[in-house]
Amino acid sequence: MNRTAWALALSVACGCIDGHQAIASTDKSFGSAGFYELDGKTASGGRRSDYTAAHRSLPFGTKVRVTNMGNNKSVVVVINDRGPFSGRRLIDVSKGAADRLGFTRRGLAKVKVEVVQ
Repeated sequence: MNRTAWALALSVACGCIDGHQAIASTDKSFGSAGFYELDGKTASGGRRSDYTAAHRSLPFGTKVRVTNMGNNKSVVVVINDRGPFSGRRLIDVSKGAADRLGFTRRGLAKVKVEVVQ
C-alpha cells in the first residue's frame, strides 16, 4: 500500500482528516477554505479551471457545493486536485469559485462543503 492510500485508509478509519470531519457521499462538513490562482496540471492530470477545487480525500470528479457561511453564497465545484497542504483548511477552491463566494479579498472563509449527488 503506497503512502497516499495508507493515509486515506487511516483517515477513513478514524473519520477525520487533520481535525476536520471526513465527508461521506451524503454528508456535509464545515471548515476553512482558501483559494489558488495557479495554472498548470492537477493531481488528476487535468487543468485548473474556473470551478475546481482541491480536497484531501474526496475522489477526483466529485462535485461539491461550497457555501460561504459569512454571506450564504454558494458554488458547485469539481474536485480535481489534492490539498490543501498548508494550514488547517478543509478545501481550496479556484480563484473563480472564490470570487463567486466573495472571499478573494480576505483570502479565507468559513465554509460548508456538501457532496452533490
